Parts: sequence; structure tokens; C-alpha cells
Amino acid sequence: MNEVPQTSPTRPLSIYLVAAEESGDALGAALAKALIKQDAGAVKLSGVGGHAMAAAGIASPFAIDELSIIGLTAIPQRLPKIFRRIREAALAVVAARPDALVIIDSPDFTHRVARWVRRLSPSIPIIDYVSPSVWAWRPGRARAMRDYVDQVLAILPFEPAIHTKLGGPPCSYVGHPLIERLGELRPNADEARRRLADPPLVLALPGSRSNEIRRHAGIFGEAIARLAARIGAIDLAIPTVPHVAAQLREAAAGWTVTPRIVIDPGDKWSAFRSARAALAASGTVTLELALSGVPMVAAYRLHAVEAVIARLIRLQARLPSVILANLVLGENIVPELLQEDCTPAKLAAALEPLVADTPERRRQIEAYRRLDDIMAVGGTTPSAEAASIVLDIARRGRLPSNKVARPC
Repeated sequence: MNEVPQTSPTRPLSIYLVAAEESGDALGAALAKALIKQDAGAVKLSGVGGHAMAAAGIASPFAIDELSIIGLTAIPQRLPKIFRRIREAALAVVAARPDALVIIDSPDFTHRVARWVRRLSPSIPIIDYVSPSVWAWRPGRARAMRDYVDQVLAILPFEPAIHTKLGGPPCSYVGHPLIERLGELRPNADEARRRLADPPLVLALPGSRSNEIRRHAGIFGEAIARLAARIGAIDLAIPTVPHVAAQLREAAAGWTVTPRIVIDPGDKWSAFRSARAALAASGTVTLELALSGVPMVAAYRLHAVEAVIARLIRLQARLPSVILANLVLGENIVPELLQEDCTPAKLAAALEPLVADTPERRRQIEAYRRLDDIMAVGGTTPSAEAASIVLDIARRGRLPSNKVARPC
């Protein structure tokens, strides 16, 4: 059985990072830079990641692009290869004998890697950067994580209390990565004036996954058409990501209001900074919009069976909302129109008052001003806060009281 070597003044700390998709890769790169900075460049980094982590000096043993299909909808014939990659990543960690392993988001992949590592080399401390959404889906995962996770680094301020309530591992709030990008989200004087100019710039954000676009695009397009029929001309933009751009163009080809498809990240944030209002599928984008000060309506449709399961889970967890911006604010500020309520007529009716100077619009904007204080991490950055905890755990090693995972 491999054991973590004792650190000494002559041997640099060794940290292994594992990410499995683009967002985790970006977090891993920021964390890598913060680790190097705090440890005066002495820390040795290795791991599994993508282009951003490679640019930060971490060479991945395989490309993570092939892992993006992981989850309940994964293509069955690809699963054997994905499980081989899980085993390959775990064995690479064990062979590296790091002082700490940091798994980053993508729990379908990274948590399986962690369970392998805990079984094969139980003395390696394991840190989970980005908690699974145990507050919204499969809350029993929190307690199960105690077997193979020693510390959770949460990016949402309410998550430490949730892990305590559910019996999960020790959990610390380190800050959301969006905090480090507030400059990209906040409008300058010209952009603030554009928000109030006509025709109003309205954003449609039906999702970044193919199934989300299939379910939402037609409904969103009709909702925008109804809004335009009521208020007049609209400047419509759809910020999206490259891998679904073609699908979105095809889906929006028949919309009454022709949208601009925005792919470049710089253009995306420019649109956020100038938008009057937005219609968005539930997800991280609602927090991005809130931090940008864009009033919004959030909507989502699931397959009928998934919707029943989600409704039961929400009742069990007593969630007041499924909208991330609402959960962070602790108040249902953003209208959420889900399932049978996600119709063109209801979406247009909820969106219309947000385009004018109304109490509904002012209420959202006023609530968003509280986010900076709610999400603050004491004057430091999320990546620096995360790096500080990772280095502390790597230096101390794994506490002997932590449990050993059951075999995979």
C-alpha cells in the first residue's frame, strides 16, 4: 500500500489536481497559480486537466474532452473508456504519492477517482473543490463523502451549513470564482447608459447543453415574440458556448425576433454588462446575471419522470427555490417558472415588467446589491483562500480519525 511521504524542509510539497471538464479546468488553473504564489514556487503540481491547467504547467495524461458526456445521459458504448480513465487517473495519483489530492467539480468522475485513491492509498488527504449539489439532489451523498473526502471547499456561502446538517465532511466556504471576475461583470458608464437605451437589449439563455436547448429554445423564442408584440422592438442576443452554437442557430432560425448568437467570451460579458433584462434557464448563469445587475426570469423544463423526482427531492430538502441566485440571496427575488409554468405566455408576462422602470425591476436590482457582502471572503480571492487550505492540509497530512473508504 502506498503511503504519503513525510514532508521535510528539503522536499517541496506535492499536490495532485483532477478536473474533468472546462469549468473545473479553469478552477484548477486558478488554484495552481495561487498554490505556486503562496508556496513561493516550491510546490510540485501534477494532475488531470485541460488547456487552462496545461497553461499553468500541469500536463494531463489524457485529454479531458472525452469526459464531457459523463452522467446519466452518457452514451453507453463510451462508458467502458470513461471508467478506464477513472482507473487510470486514480493509479496516476497513487503513483505520484502526493501530499494532497484535490478533486475539482464533476463528481460523476472525480468522486470515483477519489474512492479508488482512498482504497489504494488511504493516507493521501483528499480535498473536494466545489461541493456536489447535495442541497438539491441526492442529499445522502454528503454523509457518504465522509468515507473518501477529508475537506470540502465550497463555492456557495450556504453550503457549509448544509454539510453540517447532512453529516457531510468538514466544509469551508472559499468564495465563488465569479468574485474574481467582477470587473468583467460590472458595466462602465457607456454600458450603463446602453441598459437604459432603446431598443432594450434582452438576453435569451436557454442552456448550454443540447437537451436544454431542445426543451427551451422553442418556448423562449415564442416568449420573446410575445414580449416584442407588447413592448415593440427588442435587440435580442443569445450568449452561448461553441459546442452548441450550431444547434442554437438552427433552433432560433424561425424565431420572430432574430437573435445575435454570441460566442466570444468577451462579447458575452459585454452583452451581460449592457442588457436590460434576461430570460434564462436555471443554472450558474442566474448568479452571473445577478452579479451583473441584470433583472431576469428563470425557467426550466425536465423530462416528466425527472420532474417528478426533482419535485420529491425539493420537498424532502425543503428548498425554497431551485434558482441559484435566490438560494445565495436567501430570498425568492427571481421569478422561477418551472415545468407546466414554463410557457411562452407566462414567461413573457413575467419578463415584461423587468424591461421598464417598475417595482419588480427595482426589487431585483436592489437585492443584487447585497451579493458582494454575502459572497465576500474577507478581502482575499477564492483561489487564494482555497490554496491556503490545500497547503495547510498538505503540510499536516490526513488526520487519523478520518474513515477509510469501502472498496470501489
